[in-house]
Amino acid sequence: MNIKESLQKSELFSGLSEEHRNEIESKGENLSLKKGQTLFWEGDPGHSFFILIEGSVKLFKTTEEGREIIVKILTGGEIFGEVILFVNQTYPVSSTILENSSLFSISKKAFHQLMEKEYFRNEFVSVLMKKQRYLSNRIHYLTAFDVEDRFFKFLLENYGEQGRYRINLSKKDLASAIGTIPETFSRLTSRLKKRGIIRWEKKELILKEKFWEEYKQL
Repeated sequence: MNIKESLQKSELFSGLSEEHRNEIESKGENLSLKKGQTLFWEGDPGHSFFILIEGSVKLFKTTEEGREIIVKILTGGEIFGEVILFVNQTYPVSSTILENSSLFSISKKAFHQLMEKEYFRNEFVSVLMKKQRYLSNRIHYLTAFDVEDRFFKFLLENYGEQGRYRINLSKKDLASAIGTIPETFSRLTSRLKKRGIIRWEKKELILKEKFWEEYKQL
């Protein structure tokens, strides 16, 4: 996927005209980051926001005790850090590159220049409001579903409906991503193994045959 495709498919910019998407492209720069690099830390001054072209990025918060809480695992085409445009002067989360990734960066200053155009501004603010529903949906997700459901919904949302999954996250990060602790996640996977639903082969998770067909009927 390239930046043109990412802008066209993105939640925030797909509704804009091709002319305005081209303007966005002209205002930004391409970045190549390696696995393990930190793009920004929670509390850093917010200078830019980003579009993930290829790879994966972890957004997380750190508790006072030093424990990481994963907010979201991003995959290709997703936008992040845009909260600094209007709401925060600093980044509310930290971001770490999970695998070698290509990103597109747009500075706050450059984007505000685009926002001076009335049509661009009205269109963008409309779709931005939809993005902000994510946090309320996340709260509902954590309270409405048990840990097993959250695990399988995480697979669907981040990797799609497959029989085999190549997962680059540690089990600790997986636990955090579905809103639980490593001990609870270990007990969950043990139960699923005993029931013949999953098995692990190194970093590859394999579901039993026709699992998703059965899951949809529950």
